[in-house]
Amino acid sequence: MNPADEIQAFQQIQTHLSEVWTRSHLDPRYPHANVIVPSLSFDQEELQKVAGVPFYEERLLFFLMRLRRPGARLLYVTSQPVDPDIVQYYLQMLVGVPASHAERRLTMLCVYDASPRALTEKILERPRVVQRIRDWLGDRNRAYMTCFHATELERRLSVELGIPVNAADPALSDLGTKSGSRKTFREAGVELSPGFEDLKTRTEIVDALSRLEADAPGLPKAVIKLDDGFSGEGNAIYRYPEDLPRDGDARARAIESGLHRLGFAAEEHSEAEFFRKFEEMGGIVEQFLAGDEVHSPSVQLRITPERELITLSTHDQVLGGASGQVYVGCSFPADPTYRQPIIDRAERIGHVLRERGVVGRFAVDFMATRDAGQDWRFAAVEINLRMGGTTFPFAALQFLTGGRVDENGNFYSLRGTKKFYFATDTLTSLAYRGLL
Repeated sequence: MNPADEIQAFQQIQTHLSEVWTRSHLDPRYPHANVIVPSLSFDQEELQKVAGVPFYEERLLFFLMRLRRPGARLLYVTSQPVDPDIVQYYLQMLVGVPASHAERRLTMLCVYDASPRALTEKILERPRVVQRIRDWLGDRNRAYMTCFHATELERRLSVELGIPVNAADPALSDLGTKSGSRKTFREAGVELSPGFEDLKTRTEIVDALSRLEADAPGLPKAVIKLDDGFSGEGNAIYRYPEDLPRDGDARARAIESGLHRLGFAAEEHSEAEFFRKFEEMGGIVEQFLAGDEVHSPSVQLRITPERELITLSTHDQVLGGASGQVYVGCSFPADPTYRQPIIDRAERIGHVLRERGVVGRFAVDFMATRDAGQDWRFAAVEINLRMGGTTFPFAALQFLTGGRVDENGNFYSLRGTKKFYFATDTLTSLAYRGLL
């Protein structure tokens, strides 16, 4: 099938998403099938810089809690086998549902391929695996696919299986890049960090850095970001030289010299490799925001297949790493002193995305800064047009408690108990090896 026919077929298949998604959520006994493909369909070279990435396919295991709906069947695909004890751990959380009953409606399917490639690619190159999924589906009009995010690979698999994907159309992926995010923020009328997007070359970076400092003389730092970087791993901190010339070739040379001393978020990055990736995928240059207080809150939202925009949650992200740019965890909910302002801004951005045709979960990251005695300043940073590190703990909280978020962004269980949490998916220790 040529690309044009594939896109047309995908768009037709997607028209079935609303009915199956809505009916399965309204009626727990509605018979339906959900294929979960936790593929990390990103730039694989960049992905390998993330610690523990081989285990990231297990992040979507919380979706096994959908088996509390008696009408649900789940098929979960992985590159490598998932330890049965881990699966049982999730099934035991299904309050009121015998684990044995849920287990009969669950199929774990492994392709036995640990190569550093996207899981969806591995599935597509195995016709027998694709056929096995087709055979498992039953009525395709009552089935849909869940994935971490949708790319051309997931679109192709959707067409091969004949079932829709509950995620943003890959044709809209530019909205989730760093450059695309900045354009969307402007369209929504939301504040963003001073900077420049759609950059490709080293010369363009130098020019952007020069213009950025000219607009804010004495600016100490800027951030250079790869358009398709994730978890902060594609960021680099730029420090302006002291006594920077005000104009001319000397200024350009001085700024260029600073590019040899970048502070990379990913320790594996070298200068040559970073700029090679920058020319390949493009990126942005932004002012490094500072203040007496600096926080990195995030708002999670969803656009349902019926086009309803829902604000799900707020978090304060915990950033670490050598550059202080890498996501390591989050606390829920976000600080109440700025919770509502970031919700308001995120919803404005969400309205723009809805008009563009986005469906599924996404998040908007912000910077909240203030100096002593001053009000908070806000800048939208990026749109994650996919699930992220804050998706999984909040969804688990919802499944476990049956609660909901009120109009103030606080979460209450069915018993009226206010809930909080701190979560991380980067908990590591050599002592954990061999536990399973």
